[in-house]
Amino acid sequence: MNYLIGIDLGTSSTKTVLFDETGEVIASAGKEYPLYTPNNGWAEQKPEDWRDAALETITAVIKESGVDKEEIKGLGISGQMHGLVMLDENGEVIRPSIIWCDQRTEKECEEITEKVGAKRLIEITANPALTGFTASKILWVRNHEPENYAKCKHILLPKDYVRYILTGEFATEVSDASGMQLLDVPKRQWSDEVLEKLDIDKNLLAKVYESPEVTGTILPEIAEKTGLSTSTVVVGGAGDNAAAAVGTGVVEDGKAFTTIGTSGVVFAHSSKISIDSKGRVHTFCCAVPGAWHVMGVTQAAGYSLAWYLDNMGTEFRREAAEKNCSVWSLLNEAVNASPIGANRLLYLPYLNGERTPHLDANCRGVFFGLSSMHTKNDIARAVYEGICYSLTDCKDILAEMGVNVNDMMACGGGATNAVQRQMMADMYGCDVNTVTATEGPALGVAILAGVGAGLYGSVEEACSKMIHKDPEKECKPNPDNTKKYDKFHQIYKKLYTSLKESYQEIAAL
Repeated sequence: MNYLIGIDLGTSSTKTVLFDETGEVIASAGKEYPLYTPNNGWAEQKPEDWRDAALETITAVIKESGVDKEEIKGLGISGQMHGLVMLDENGEVIRPSIIWCDQRTEKECEEITEKVGAKRLIEITANPALTGFTASKILWVRNHEPENYAKCKHILLPKDYVRYILTGEFATEVSDASGMQLLDVPKRQWSDEVLEKLDIDKNLLAKVYESPEVTGTILPEIAEKTGLSTSTVVVGGAGDNAAAAVGTGVVEDGKAFTTIGTSGVVFAHSSKISIDSKGRVHTFCCAVPGAWHVMGVTQAAGYSLAWYLDNMGTEFRREAAEKNCSVWSLLNEAVNASPIGANRLLYLPYLNGERTPHLDANCRGVFFGLSSMHTKNDIARAVYEGICYSLTDCKDILAEMGVNVNDMMACGGGATNAVQRQMMADMYGCDVNTVTATEGPALGVAILAGVGAGLYGSVEEACSKMIHKDPEKECKPNPDNTKKYDKFHQIYKKLYTSLKESYQEIAAL
């Protein structure tokens, strides 16, 4: 039997999973680490924590499984995107990594837009300048920590630093590199034009590979430390969402996935490059060679539910504790006790501004139509529906761009909630499915490793062998419900336009 390892380097922890070649989990291990906020709006982590977590969890799964190291043919790494790792000439970390959710770089984003041009930036990198992306972080270090910038000889992304530890190679791949704002996304290579205009030395950047390509093998000292073989190949891997796409089989046109975590993501595969000139959605190279993905992101999907339960739904938490049951089962009962449209109550989930479809940092959450007749059931349903309307907005923008979806996969927290899955199916007007595996990104990069190791001829073939849908959780759209939701969605979409000016005014107070 052949085996594959997938490493998922997240913001709160790293999880390593050992799979057999059919996609079955053999062993898994995880390790948490802290996030540091030295100033308001800043977010940093220590790359050394990622290194230690990866080495410990690899060692743990090999020991637990007892498999022959020579049968572990390939390893792939998925990672949180956009983080800046700076190394000196000796390959040592210069400063903590500024990670994806850091918000310190607003002025650097203005600098990027001015130097490259707003229109040209989107044409090349497929996205407007955003504080989360890596390029603005590089400029921030140059502007504020020139001594650290002067020491820098290598710039890597989080997962690529772990690759360097495992293989000694400086490498990245197209999906993660797409989020740096330095890649020519249509051409799948570093943009000489952007680098020249931003005065960033191209030699600082790693070689760019396709996601299933072999980037190196395990170093002897790492093999001795972890129990891996020096013949185990390490492939390009993928950014977290691109890896999740592979792990759910979203590797062909017409397929997409929705994930409801803290934020919400609608991610669709496309064999043709499609860029939104308004910058409302992200277009990145995907983990399938020669293809791209388009991704809409809503800021407060699962976060809206957490906020509601913490502030307005405390009774559900109390009752769940008393009955020793899941708070979600009680919340679902409440939602089902209210009709579609929540008795004409709408919720806009813009608690902390929005990315898709409005790209507006000042918009805020709204309950619209609230009256004395409304109950806790209606409010709960309005929150559920508002989240799904927001995700439907994302899907509608993809359709505008010619990226049509007829097969939606659900992953993340939303995948486990049958009420949310059915609501998505009804609003989207297409089937919503889940897969039996829950490892998502780790499975995705293990699949890529299987391709790189030669076990499968393509990503699509590997997905067909290693991914299994869960037929018991399939949700088909109810056409009558779709029509009802559409009427409320039309009103929902008008509310932002009506409130846009007021959002700016209240932000200025």
